Amino acid sequence: MAGKRYPGAMTSSTPADDWLRLDRQICFSLNAASRAFNGVYRVILKDLGLTYPQYLVMLVLWEDGDQPVKRLGERLRLDSGTLSPLLKRLEAAGLVRRERSARDERSVEVRLTEEGAALRERAVQVPRRIVAATGCDVDEIRALRDRLDRLTSALDAAVAAETGETASR
Repeated sequence: MAGKRYPGAMTSSTPADDWLRLDRQICFSLNAASRAFNGVYRVILKDLGLTYPQYLVMLVLWEDGDQPVKRLGERLRLDSGTLSPLLKRLEAAGLVRRERSARDERSVEVRLTEEGAALRERAVQVPRRIVAATGCDVDEIRALRDRLDRLTSALDAAVAAETGETASR
C-alpha cells in the first residue's frame, strides 16, 4: 500500500493529525452504527427468540429456501466456524434441520422446519420496526443501503487488488 495514491488520499496540505481524529474515521462511524443497529435488533428480535445473526440466516432461508451450508455462508459473508454454531443453535430451537446432501455427501443442506417457516409470519413486522427506529423514511433507508452496497463492493475490489485475489463477494 505504501506509495500508492488513492482517491481522497492525504495531500501535503492536509495536517496529518486531522486524518487521525476518531471522528474522521468512516470505519468508526460504520462500527458505531452497526453496534447501534445490533442493539435495536436485540430488543426487537427478543420476541422471536432470535439473535441478529440467527435472524440473518432465517432471512436467507425464507428468501432462497433450502441450500448448502457453503452457499449460505457465502451469502451472509460468514465462515463455517461462525456459521456452524449459529446453525446448531437454530437446529436445537427446532427452526432448521441440517442434513447431508444425497447428491454430495461432503455437502450439508440446511432446511427450514415447519416451525422455522411459520416464524416468518411473526418476523414480517421486524423491518417496519427497524425503519421506525432509524427516524428515516423508506427512500432514505433504500438510498443508504444502496450506497453501503457500493462501498462494500469497492472495498472488496480494493482488497482483491492489494492481495492479488479476485473479489468474490
